[in-house]
This record gives sequence, C-alpha cells and structure tokens, in this order.
Amino acid sequence: MGSIDEKISKGSLPTTVDFEQGQTQLGTVHDVQNLTILGYKPELHRNRSMFTLLFQSLAIAAIPYGFGGPLISAIYGGGQLPMFLGWIVVLILDECIALSLSELASRYPTSAGPYYWSFQLASPRYRTVLSFITGWTWLIGNWTITLSVNFGFASMLAAAISLFKPDFAVEAWQLLLIFYAVCFLTFFLVAFGNKMLPMVDTICAVFTAISIIVTCICLSVKADVGRHSPSYTLGHYDTSLSGWNDFSFWIGILPSAYTFSAMGMITSMAEECSDPTLKLPNALSLCVPVGGIAGLFFIIPLCATLPDLADILGAPVGQALPYIFGRVVGSPGGGLALTLLVLIITLFCSISITVAASRTTWAFARDNAIPLARLWSKIDERHGTPIWALALTTFIQLLLGLINLGSSSAFLAFVSVGVISLAVSYGIPIIISLLHNRKEVNSARWTMGRYVGLIVNLLTVIWIAFEVVLFSMPTALPVTEASMNYAIVVFFGFMALSAIWYGIYARKVYQGPPESDGLAVDS
Repeated sequence: MGSIDEKISKGSLPTTVDFEQGQTQLGTVHDVQNLTILGYKPELHRNRSMFTLLFQSLAIAAIPYGFGGPLISAIYGGGQLPMFLGWIVVLILDECIALSLSELASRYPTSAGPYYWSFQLASPRYRTVLSFITGWTWLIGNWTITLSVNFGFASMLAAAISLFKPDFAVEAWQLLLIFYAVCFLTFFLVAFGNKMLPMVDTICAVFTAISIIVTCICLSVKADVGRHSPSYTLGHYDTSLSGWNDFSFWIGILPSAYTFSAMGMITSMAEECSDPTLKLPNALSLCVPVGGIAGLFFIIPLCATLPDLADILGAPVGQALPYIFGRVVGSPGGGLALTLLVLIITLFCSISITVAASRTTWAFARDNAIPLARLWSKIDERHGTPIWALALTTFIQLLLGLINLGSSSAFLAFVSVGVISLAVSYGIPIIISLLHNRKEVNSARWTMGRYVGLIVNLLTVIWIAFEVVLFSMPTALPVTEASMNYAIVVFFGFMALSAIWYGIYARKVYQGPPESDGLAVDS
C-alpha cells in the first residue's frame, strides 16, 4: 500500500485519504487502488450507488420525453405498429448494447469510457489513433445528444403554448432563446449542486413513474377522440405517410431507438461510485428492462387513443405529443397539464445528461486530447465538479444551437448526430474486443461468458451498423427542407475538424490514456 500512498501524495488530491478509516469522499482503499491500477488518481467524490446510477440512466432515457420528443417519426413510420412492436424490438437490441458495454465497463471502470477501452484492447500499432477516433466520436455524441434534450425542451414548450394559441408560430430566434435559458439553468444546477445530484436522479425516477401512471389514467379515461380496438391499438400500420412504403416500420422505430441511445453515458460516472466493477455494469444492464417495462404503460395508452395520423403530422414545431395530449384529453388545459409533466421530466433529463457529458469532456481533456486540455481538466475543489469542462460542454451547445436559425430541421439533426456518434463509439471497442476473441472481457468481474457474450456482441454490432444508416435517412420522401436529415454531414464535419486537430497538433501530445491491463476477477 505504500506505493499507493506515494502516488496519491504526488497527485495532490483535493481531499485527504484516510487509509486507516478505509473510506473517504474519494472512495475506499480498494477503489483508490483500482483506479491507480487503471492509471489515474482519484479526483471526483464517490457519492453514487448502484441505484442512483440506475436512476441516472433512467433519467437520461426520460421515457415520456425520449419517446415523445421525436414521436412525429413514429407517426410518419405508420403509427401504432412501429410504436408498440418497434419498442419491443429496440428493447431487445439495445439490451444487447447495454450488456456488451457492461462487460467493458467492468473490466475498465474509468470516466474515460469507450476511448479508454479502445486503447487497451487494440494492438500497440493502432491503439493511439483508434483511441483518438473513438474519443472524439464519443465526445461529439455526448455534446449533441445533450443538445438534443435541451433543444427538445424548447420545442415541446413552444408546442405546449400552441395548445392555447393555435395560430401561434414560434420564430427561430424565440426557440433559440428558450434553448439558451435551459442551457444556462442546467449549467448552474450541475456546477453548484453536485452534492444534490444523486438525490435529483432519485426524485426524477419517482416523478417519471408517477407521471407515466397519471398519463396512462388520463388518456385511458378521457379518450376524447375514441378508443381503438386491441388489434388496431397494437397492429395498425399505415405505410402511405412517409413515402418509404414497407420500410416505413423502421422509420417508425426512431423514437424507441433514441430513448435508450445515451444509456452508455453513465459509464462516465465510473469514478463517482464505489466498487464500479459491479455496480456500474449492474446499473447499465438494468436500465433497458426497467425502462422498457415502464415505457409500455406510456406507449400502449397512446396507441389506444391516438387521433388520426394525418392530423398529427401537422402538429406545431413538429412536436406530436402536446398535440395528441390536447386532442385526447379534450381541452387545452388538460393537454398542457400532461405536457408539463413531460417538460419537468425533460428538465431532469437535461440535468442528468449534462452531468454525464461534462464528465466525458473532463476525462478526454485529462488525457490531453482536446485543445486547452489543462483548463478543461481542472476540478473545482469546493464543489467537486469539473466546472470548466461543464462550461465547454455548455458553450458547444450554445454555438451549435445557432444552426436552428438557418434550418428548420435542426432538432432532427441534433437527435440523429447524437445517436450516430454514440452508437459508433460503442461499436469500435466492441468490434476490437471481438477481433481479440473477447479475451479481456471474459475475465472481467461482470461478464456474460464466452458463448453468450459472442452472440450478444455480434447482434450489437449488426444493430449499431443499422442504426447509423437509419438515423442518416430523412423521415419522409420526397425530401423537403423540413424533412432533410443533415446528420451525416454534421457528423463528418466534426470528424474532419478532429482529424485536422490531430494532424496539426494532437498527434504530438496525445499518447492515449494510461496503459493498463484493467481489473480482472481477482482484482
């Protein structure tokens, strides 16, 4: 233990580690030792449990918003069948992703996440470049998916106003100002409320459950536009709306896929919970089944009371959910009340996902991978948060939000870029692990085993490849300004900038994260 004491002393930790007591804000002796093995000094407070990590992942999924925000895609995709059956299909495939990430997170539990995994798994010849590519893809995904939540809040709020003022047409600059207000509010809550954040995630989980129950009851009881038969509720499929004909079903699963796309972001909280080799993968693997079951109580009542699909397509600001609430409940006030529940959940989601994104930014800066890395990697000792990394995350969102002034399809682009980037960053280390016969993850404390793991990993890679294609496609044909999907352009634009940065400077200073064999069963 003397070597650990020495490393910690040199690292100038913000909180004294009391080895005699065995527990501090920075974790137990075992936690400190494990993080040292992984190549890092402990800097963040370990104030998360398995349940608060699970609640954070559910807060990030934010089912009523995650499914309801991009719900217009499911309407274009045919309505009830892709909404219900698509949810089931996505649950199975996304659980494959969750299980695959859980193994990697157990073997290498650091806030660095996928780019750290890629570095440790790849051959020495390619590891630095692969790590850099994974890291920037991961970072872009974190920034844009967080942006999509905050921008989605602004869009849904504008749609809620339209319930009372049908002629109200929100201007692009008004939407931008609402979005900016959400970003600033989230920044201050995350920057200065770190001690309360685990409680916030717990409150969010409880509030989301209550909101789903309330929504289920209200829609089922009121049903102002009528109730559909069970066969229509679960099986109605209109292929004439999107222009994609029989392929429309896959367009319709986009809301389901978006809901759980950011579940892997809680891996950036690895250095803020004790015993992360078990607690982190447990939380990650439970997110989809727990959230998926809860989601059915939200989706089925929607399917059973859905108004005419063609009418929904004309919903203000492309936000179908407030329009559906207003029609089904039969009054603007009732629709606003249900929308308000979703907006509150979205705000909780904004807080939780911003926390995760700021940790990702901080971790990548810690390994000297982004410009001005020394600034972004600083920890505010008073609040125990990477405030400068949080500031950068917020600034990037404010900057990208300006796209909305020039494109009415900005929300779709933010959603799609976020999902694509996160999916690719998940896929790279999983593919590398497969190429090495899963040698490293088979000896992790949390593992699926040799044969089950192989099947799950292969399904994950296939699903990720399909997701990338799916989220690059326009929602409806023929393509118009409103339906054009610029996601792939934005994604490759970001990757081009990161490649330029690597060629000019980063290749000289970025050596990858610390080399480590990770934490095996006997660690």
